Amino acid sequence: MANLKEIRNRITSISSTMQITSAMKMVSAAKLKKAQDAITQMRPYAEKLQEILGNLSATLDLSENAYSEDREIQNVLIVGITSNRGLCGGFNNNVIKRVNQLVNVEFADNNPKVLCLGKKIKDVYKKTDKYFINDVIAPVEDIFNDLSFEDTAIIGEEIMHLFSSKQFDKIIVVYNKFINAANQEVMSEDFLPIVSIEQEGGHNTGDYIFEPGKTEIVLDLIPKSLKIQLFKGLLDSHASEHGARMTAMHKATDNAGEMKDDLTLSYNKARQAAITNEILEIVGGAEALNG
Repeated sequence: MANLKEIRNRITSISSTMQITSAMKMVSAAKLKKAQDAITQMRPYAEKLQEILGNLSATLDLSENAYSEDREIQNVLIVGITSNRGLCGGFNNNVIKRVNQLVNVEFADNNPKVLCLGKKIKDVYKKTDKYFINDVIAPVEDIFNDLSFEDTAIIGEEIMHLFSSKQFDKIIVVYNKFINAANQEVMSEDFLPIVSIEQEGGHNTGDYIFEPGKTEIVLDLIPKSLKIQLFKGLLDSHASEHGARMTAMHKATDNAGEMKDDLTLSYNKARQAAITNEILEIVGGAEALNG
């Protein structure tokens, strides 16, 4: 059994760890409220706009909408969205595992490349030039430090250019969808080409009346919708990160509390044993003197 000093030092260390994890939990809880409000307000708008985009794509020919061009898949771009920081459970690893599955299994024969949004996934893929292509677009490392639609729009334009210039024939976005603070679902969404409602097996709601004109609306609506879909994925990931970190720090605090209780019990037992031994030595010495 460890001596009393070692046990005291461990108890002190665990108490300091509990203070840190508890503080991180409260910080994540405060940030989660703002991030959750952002995604819950954005999601209905983004989903409705995506539905309109799917209906609209069914009414356009290729000359009017180059983003719906269905080509033979020779080059695939996978956009992986993680966080810049760790200590959030399996949040980042789940996305990285899904991206690895797409790269090494599902699209292994389609020359896959990975665009990393978030430092954690970048740390995994920057070690090799085989899949990592972050150098082809504007710097995106610090996008989560000040997440905004303006910065997302720049990245979205770069991604759309990669598709329209036929550098890639299919683009997939992988991210964590926010469900609640304790649950996140890894999503793999087809970003480009745009899939129409009819291609997905649904029913087109009908023809549209374009005012002022089809060309002006298509040129503005489709790029804006794609940027919003990417922004929604980033907001989902941002809220999921804080939810996952809050949950992870809550569990860490509980586990540290249990360890502290066990060590305190061990410390009390060791101290009581030491006191008992001292009493026995005193009594034994007294009896020896009397004898």
